[in-house]
Amino acid sequence: MLTFLKLGGSLITDKTRERQVRAEIIEQIACEIKEATTINPELQLLVGHGSGSFGHVSASFYNTRSGVNDKREWDGFAQVWYDARTLNQYLVKAFYRHDLNCVAFPASALCLCNNHKVADWQVEPLKAALNHGLMPLINGDVVFDKQLGGTILSTEEQFVYLARHLKPERVLIAGKEEGVWADYPNCKDLIPEINSGWISNNINLLGGSSVVDVTGGMRSKVEQMNVLVSENPGTSVLIFSGEIAGNIKNSLLGKNPGTIIKL
Repeated sequence: MLTFLKLGGSLITDKTRERQVRAEIIEQIACEIKEATTINPELQLLVGHGSGSFGHVSASFYNTRSGVNDKREWDGFAQVWYDARTLNQYLVKAFYRHDLNCVAFPASALCLCNNHKVADWQVEPLKAALNHGLMPLINGDVVFDKQLGGTILSTEEQFVYLARHLKPERVLIAGKEEGVWADYPNCKDLIPEINSGWISNNINLLGGSSVVDVTGGMRSKVEQMNVLVSENPGTSVLIFSGEIAGNIKNSLLGKNPGTIIKL
């Protein structure tokens, strides 16, 4: 069973402080992934993570998502790459401390876009990693773009593309929030299930992000994950809190503590 797991930038970093990891949470996540894969050795897992207070801060400063043209913007492109790569390495080290054999597959090295859309991505190496029992690790990253020069490809956008080729059974989006709230930021009314009909009538209930997020926040996540399930009818998405101890482990083992998005 192939599962995609996204670790949100708000979960693994302190988004109110530039370039600050949440080290204890990262260790908790690595421990829970190890426990889940030990209990279920058949679990195939592809992990992605956001950039949080690393890449989002520099990307906002240089407006990298909108395109890259002059020297200043290319300098910014490199800075965003470096920030995202720095955070990525924190995850790699944590996973190896818990005997999780991950291999990083950065989109900046493998993917070419055309006006924000993936134009070319060699997915065979990811398939090979999964087939040999390794855990591919991707992250929100800068990418070269035929029309824009460069841009940013979020983890959710990567999941949408990769799901077409890898066909995961489940996609887990772990953040700080317990799920999708109908009344954010009051956070009293948790939405248990979302489908295309709900999105058509209620998407305006959802906001963006309370901190810097160049890829759109919760509304964008829900819209992108709706595209993913629409294109892959056998796949469900779960949005949930990775902060709550046990949630990532239990989600990987089939539980649903949060908001489900499905057809």
